[in-house]
Amino acid sequence: MSVLEERIEKLVAPAISAAGFELVRIRMTGKETKTLQIMAEREDHTMTAEDCATLSHALSPILEDADPISGSYRLEISSPGIDRPLVRLKDFHDWQGYEAKIELDRMIEGRKKFKGVLAGLDDENVCLDIEGEEETALIPFAWIIAARLVLTDELIRESLKAAKDAAREMKDNDRQPDVHGDLT
Repeated sequence: MSVLEERIEKLVAPAISAAGFELVRIRMTGKETKTLQIMAEREDHTMTAEDCATLSHALSPILEDADPISGSYRLEISSPGIDRPLVRLKDFHDWQGYEAKIELDRMIEGRKKFKGVLAGLDDENVCLDIEGEEETALIPFAWIIAARLVLTDELIRESLKAAKDAAREMKDNDRQPDVHGDLT
């Protein structure tokens, strides 16, 4: 993470949390047309278009007041998506049992890229069951420069189920009793 991205994270993280979301990643991209991407989600790993709009409205005034980015830029609020990047140590725990691709900043046994099923954490190490290997690989989290889930049918099914559950919960929360005790 760049110094600018770290500064922006410190600036917006409290507001993201106060709005009921978890910050996943901040990334500044582009040279001529800069884009500030803020990736967030709810605790249940969902994020609707309405959630993105809510977070955009909450963060825009903070960013305008602090003005941490020189020149113009585009603010992009997004969800991590189904084949999400894994950027926090907790991501490797939360998504254990799913297939992931991991790239390292150094070679291990002649390679930098690994693919396997996430098997949780062991202290600061990511556990990865690599196909064809007998033992679970322990990969130091500090060595990981990029990681993401692999789009599989199982992951799609689980994501659709989570989205349906979240939509049902939001619908149930919208139904409030009126002054006569009847549901509206």
